[in-house]
Amino acid sequence: MGGKEESILIVDDEILNVEFLEATLKKQYRVQTALDGFEALRQVEAQAPDLILLDVIMPGMNGFQVARAIKADARYAAIPIIFLTVMDGFEAEMEGLGAGGIDYLTKPFNLKLLKLRVHNHLELKRGSDLIREQRDLVTRQKEELEASISRIKRLEGIISICMHCKDIRSDDASWQGIEQYIIEHTDAQFSHCICPSCHQQHYL
Repeated sequence: MGGKEESILIVDDEILNVEFLEATLKKQYRVQTALDGFEALRQVEAQAPDLILLDVIMPGMNGFQVARAIKADARYAAIPIIFLTVMDGFEAEMEGLGAGGIDYLTKPFNLKLLKLRVHNHLELKRGSDLIREQRDLVTRQKEELEASISRIKRLEGIISICMHCKDIRSDDASWQGIEQYIIEHTDAQFSHCICPSCHQQHYL
């Protein structure tokens, strides 16, 4: 069953339809409402819902246009959209699914069937969100590993060091003191101290 943390946006220009659906679903979900397409887009922008119940026939901006606008934005494209409309027929359903809807129910609809489909699509979204989070985590870990390997490789191989002054020859054939070379080729930081031999030689 859905939890309180999941939210549903109900979009319908008929206030009675909105109130009926809100009363039905608010026991299980957080419910947002909008009476037209423009308000629906503002709601999505302000607080993206987990699922949208979307009417088709609305003034100004119909449901198909709203769905296309949402699916065109990568931030919200994963939100499942269920169309609830009086528009029946094969062509209307095809247009709704083509606009990005994941399901299409015609009014009057069976309330138990609607609740079951809402539950199932939210379950699918939870699974998809988990997969996406795991994929993003693996990508970040891979990038961090590659960066670490890159830093390690910078000090691999043969390093040319003067046998007398201990300066190091860089890739461009210039010579650097060992301290400067390490600073430029690693993330290490120096903390200067005195070894026992130098202490004996210089301070006693």
